[in-house]
Amino acid sequence: MRQNSTILRLQNVSKIYQMGEVEVPALKNVTVDINKGDFVAIIGASGSGKSTMMNLIGCLDLPTEGNILLKDQNITRLSESDLASLRGKTIGFIFQQYNLIPSITAFENVLLPMEFQEIGDNEANQRVKKILEIVGLTDKGHHLPTQLSGGQQQRVSIARSLATDPEIILADEPTGALDSVTGKQVMEMLTNLWKEGKTIIMVTHDLNLAKYAHTTIELKDGQIIKINKRLR
Repeated sequence: MRQNSTILRLQNVSKIYQMGEVEVPALKNVTVDINKGDFVAIIGASGSGKSTMMNLIGCLDLPTEGNILLKDQNITRLSESDLASLRGKTIGFIFQQYNLIPSITAFENVLLPMEFQEIGDNEANQRVKKILEIVGLTDKGHHLPTQLSGGQQQRVSIARSLATDPEIILADEPTGALDSVTGKQVMEMLTNLWKEGKTIIMVTHDLNLAKYAHTTIELKDGQIIKINKRLR
């Protein structure tokens, strides 16, 4: 069941980076709504503004101009602590290079976001076990990231993104470091999460990955040049 309420809204958003005395516009006057329960691919060539848009959507950066509303809260007006709290509860991140902490186990990597959210030990441990089961890594919880294959590490990353049961999963080139077979498995996992009601926002340059999405937002030179929505 797809839902049409807006979970994320960008209103006339621009982002300008200061490089010495030079201003570099990365996004220019972007306006777009992302609906709850959608699977969105943000595509475009290198330098199109994808990474900037991802950082803004993920509340990792703030716009130079314009407003970003996450669940009707204007993130540009939140304090850093309130923003971190909203981000931690609402958005799960999946990175191309996994971004796991190498010195702690897979289990502990998945546990970490729940510690930041101060979820009780017993509940957190039970949740980690359940999530590792979902991603097929029940027997790998005690392994360090270096003892896992790339595909297994990305599954730990997906498990970590689910730790606080966020409504939005933000994936940055989620298969970029994987072979095609493992990449397909990761995309099927994201598709299943979408079917279960998660909002998936994926940044990619790979048009084959974009085919998994329901909505495609194409960027060029910091501007949206096309939005495609597919019926399923």
